[in-house]
Amino acid sequence: MQNVHLSVCFKGFMVAALLSCGSLASAAGTEVKNESAAVAVSMSAASPQGAIARVNGSAIDALELRRAKKVLLRGQTVPAEQQAALDKQAMEQLISAELLYQAAAKLELKDLDKQIDAKVAQGKARFKDEQEFKNAIKDLEMDEKDLREYTRRDLLISHFVETTFVSKASVSDAEIRAFYDKNPDKFKRNETVKASHILIGTDSNTSADDKKKAQEKAEKLRKELAGGADFAALAKGNSSCPSSQKGGDLGYFGKGQMVPAFEKAAFALKPGEISDVVETQFGYHIIKLTERKPAETADYKDVKAKIEEYLKGQNVNEAIQKYIADTRKTAKIEILLK
Repeated sequence: MQNVHLSVCFKGFMVAALLSCGSLASAAGTEVKNESAAVAVSMSAASPQGAIARVNGSAIDALELRRAKKVLLRGQTVPAEQQAALDKQAMEQLISAELLYQAAAKLELKDLDKQIDAKVAQGKARFKDEQEFKNAIKDLEMDEKDLREYTRRDLLISHFVETTFVSKASVSDAEIRAFYDKNPDKFKRNETVKASHILIGTDSNTSADDKKKAQEKAEKLRKELAGGADFAALAKGNSSCPSSQKGGDLGYFGKGQMVPAFEKAAFALKPGEISDVVETQFGYHIIKLTERKPAETADYKDVKAKIEEYLKGQNVNEAIQKYIADTRKTAKIEILLK
């Protein structure tokens, strides 16, 4: 279940209101359409320069379109025949973002500069060093001054959305219950098990002789366990898996999360039982089943809060889409890109 997203995460930092409207639109699962006179726009794959659109007199630059497309693509490429559609999608999002910003700029947001400082610092902290941070924003044709401006816009739009839409969103208990009752598949939990293991690791480069030694070591440890040795202690002292630091504990997992041979052996055990030596592409395992949870449907009381959050998010997204559509009817939007 998704919430309202106000920004697009790009390489570890939050990039700007300019790019954030895309997530607002996609969260509702629909594209914002221009409800005023239909504008047919043919956007070529060539790289334009200068203003490509104006919204109530405010220009949208070609650079902004390139940035928006980079975030939409997330490093992927599109065929040439889909380029025009991508350009149009990015343009629509930029226009919608500008409409939101123009409304947001009319509201006062206290300590805005301090909030910008904090947000930029938070973004920088996600990188291993200053150079990696600079490389990331450079990839969007930005410098830190640009980032601060986009962050300012982002904070203003977030404040506008929060005060205008989120604070007014409400969902009744009856609506929450109805969603739970009508969507039982969303609340089913598959059978899971909790297990620990000891791994004597091998890989594709391990020689036949070393594989034999690894298997013999695993068999020896299995005999020690049969004689009453402590599983966690043997795991800490012998297992090559990082889980050894936790006594081999792997936590809970369901079917499809482990390699087939390991899964088959684990799910065949009863709580407290220890498997024979199991071979996988990672080496030789000894598995101890700790606990088993049967498939079940989550109780209403356990998921009520999440359902409420999800439904509120849907309501907010719908309200934002309606606001943008209504605003576009009276806005002066000029498309300059041909």
